[in-house]
Amino acid sequence: MEFASLQELYLHLISSAIRRCICSERLCRLSVLLQRSPASDPPLVCISISDTGLGSCIQEFQDLKCPVEGILAETWDGIVYVKTTEITDILDTEISCYQLNLKENVTTRKPIWLPSNIKHGVKFSGTEVCLSVSESVDVLLAEINCFFHQILILNIPNIAMEVVADGQDIPGSRNDAVFLENLSSSSSFTASTLDHLKLGLEDYVLRHGSSSTCDSCFPNRDDLRSGGGMVCEEKHKITKLVVEAAVVISEISNPTNNCFGGGCSDTKVLCFKDFVPCSITEAFLKALTGIDWKRYGLTLECAINQSSHALLKWGDMPFSFHIHIVVHCYHKIVAEATPMVQQTRYDKKLIRKAVQLALDDFKNKYTGFLLSADTLKISKFAPDLAKAVAGLVLYSNDMDFKNECLSILGLQTHQSEGGIVEETIKKMIISAIEGNDRRPQRLKEVAPLLFEDGRFVDDECYKNGFDPMDL
Repeated sequence: MEFASLQELYLHLISSAIRRCICSERLCRLSVLLQRSPASDPPLVCISISDTGLGSCIQEFQDLKCPVEGILAETWDGIVYVKTTEITDILDTEISCYQLNLKENVTTRKPIWLPSNIKHGVKFSGTEVCLSVSESVDVLLAEINCFFHQILILNIPNIAMEVVADGQDIPGSRNDAVFLENLSSSSSFTASTLDHLKLGLEDYVLRHGSSSTCDSCFPNRDDLRSGGGMVCEEKHKITKLVVEAAVVISEISNPTNNCFGGGCSDTKVLCFKDFVPCSITEAFLKALTGIDWKRYGLTLECAINQSSHALLKWGDMPFSFHIHIVVHCYHKIVAEATPMVQQTRYDKKLIRKAVQLALDDFKNKYTGFLLSADTLKISKFAPDLAKAVAGLVLYSNDMDFKNECLSILGLQTHQSEGGIVEETIKKMIISAIEGNDRRPQRLKEVAPLLFEDGRFVDDECYKNGFDPMDL
């Protein structure tokens, strides 16, 4: 794997540390230390990335490649120092130390083994990777903090993360420590990764992507509604490709006084690959545009690649209504193996299916949301149909028939007032229509939708003397 920028390099190293922590299945700590060395010429900053997850192996770093020419080559000499314990054994007695030059050819590269450190009987595992670069501490700190705030969306329950800048670019400045904790009070260590993703996206929405919750837009967490979907595909004997998607829908109580600016109802779709925020590709955009959004009452005008996210523009979307989507693609280890981060490829089919499952999950949990265009059109006729059926019941001279109808409606004889009967029938009709809309698509292919032949009754039909009984 070759890196074109310094940011790509250290984000990959942080991603590898996150993966090792996740694979350990125990509480871990991930620390990033930025330490300036003013004595060097030019001034260098040491980046130390350490974790207490599973140990690593030399192969994890052996295939990394740094370009001989370019900006990265100018700011970094290609040297990486690694300290690590054994991968699967916390009882080993030594910490292995070695040095790699990533500017050397991968096939002929040989690590330089350094003297090992003794554990002195302490049981622990982990890895520390260090490299020195010619870069501003302030720039590095801003980029890494932004990265970690995005990582919080994944809501990983077993990792405590911190970023520490020891001596910034201003001489004499105090140490700057930024501790990033799991912000979701509702998360559970035993919850599924999908549940954590949904909670993480809720927190991200509440914080507008920053570090503090916005009380003016969302005074209550219950104002947010979420759904999730996950699909898996076996790729290798020891790993499987997992695609998870979470959807959060929020309604702003005061559309004129919120942080979304200009009443914009566009949707940002964030994407992660292997626990790292990633740029949007054309394959990802095609997966989003391939979704039948009309099934969810949405009209997609266009999908725009904004590099850091995809922007979905909707037609006829209320300014107070906001949809938030995040997709995470990663390899899950299903057998004991080295926790190496693999290069995950976008799978359009799996991404589309995961987002659709998240939308379906949302529809099933929240009545009246994301109804299809057909359902909304049919539902317009529920009041007139309810009024007609209520009239048949209430004006019947057959008391047995009337009482039986009231019983079916769950009403008593004293509740035979026109308004109550009509409203009850209308709710039952709409419930049946919406229930049909929420049925899985595979069942709809067997049992057709209501009025699936497209012969909808509209106002023009009535104006032209159309009689519904002619159907």
